Amino acid sequence: MPTGARLIAALCLAFLAFVVSSQIMPLMPEGTDFGYFTHINMVLGVICGWKVIGSRAGRGTVPAINNGITGTAVMVFWALFIQGSYEMFRLAMRNRYDGPFEALSAIFVIGLDYAIVIAVPLVIGTLLAGGVAAGLAAERASKIWR
Repeated sequence: MPTGARLIAALCLAFLAFVVSSQIMPLMPEGTDFGYFTHINMVLGVICGWKVIGSRAGRGTVPAINNGITGTAVMVFWALFIQGSYEMFRLAMRNRYDGPFEALSAIFVIGLDYAIVIAVPLVIGTLLAGGVAAGLAAERASKIWR
C-alpha cells in the first residue's frame, strides 16, 4: 500500500543512487561507456527505497537508521549484480566465454571487481550518510503522514 514513508524513501534512495553513480564514473577506466548506468541505479534506488526502507518505517529512530543502511546495502548488492550481469552479457556476445557456467560465474567475478573499484572512502561515506538520511527521512514521513 502506498504511503508517504515509502515515497520519501524511494525518492531519497534514487537521489543517493544518482549522487553515488556520478562519484563512481571517474573511478572506472577511461573510455568506459556507461549507457544507462545512472538510470538503472536510480530505478534500483526507487525499488529498494520503496520495498526495504519504506515498508519498515515507523518503528523508531534506531531501527530507521538500521533500515536506511540495510536499504542502501541491498541497493548496492543489486546494482553490482545487475551491472555485472550486463557486462557479462556484453562479453558473452563477443564469445569471451567457453560455456554457460563460465559466463554465469563471471557475473560474480565482475561484480566483485566493481565492488573493489568503488570501495573508496568517498563512496562508502556517501552511501552510509545517504542511507542514514533516507532512513530518518522515511521515519519522519511515517510520523507526519499516518
